[in-house]
Amino acid sequence: MLKQQDIYPRFLIVYYLKNFTAGSIMNKLATLTLFSLVSLYSYATQVQAIITTTSDNKEIGKVLFTDTDYGLLIVPSLSALPPGLRGFHLHQHADCGDKGKHAGAHYDPKNTNSHQGPYGEGHLGDLPILYVAADGSATTPTLAPRLKTHDLKGLAVMIHAGGDNYSDNPPLGGGGDRIACGPIK
Repeated sequence: MLKQQDIYPRFLIVYYLKNFTAGSIMNKLATLTLFSLVSLYSYATQVQAIITTTSDNKEIGKVLFTDTDYGLLIVPSLSALPPGLRGFHLHQHADCGDKGKHAGAHYDPKNTNSHQGPYGEGHLGDLPILYVAADGSATTPTLAPRLKTHDLKGLAVMIHAGGDNYSDNPPLGGGGDRIACGPIK
């Protein structure tokens, strides 16, 4: 099924080729190539993770990541989570095996070894806290200003049992057990 963002670039290409007969074939090919590259770039600015529970590998939804001028827009569409505030992080590896342990530690490409939250200068794995409603759904969008989709390749998104105080005391902000995970694709 085609989405609007799929149709628009194709429409421009067809319109151009049908309505602008003046000009050389090379100009048309150059324009077609440009439209194709722009179209591919627009598709590359959104990635997603399918989230499963770490206890029984049950799918509970997805998280979409989209580039914006202000950072990475994170849009969860999740269910069946315990209500409350949950630690929400990027982890080093896109592997959720062994109850999420294969995902490794928080994403820290600059080796800061510091947990300062999504707005601080610590590691980049800290995402804004995930709010889970009383019915177990998490749908509130958040923004991670220091990230873009190109940073996410090969990572996993992790949801923890506890909240997050964005501190190193208790270790890693007190998020606790890994309750849900998804490799980012």
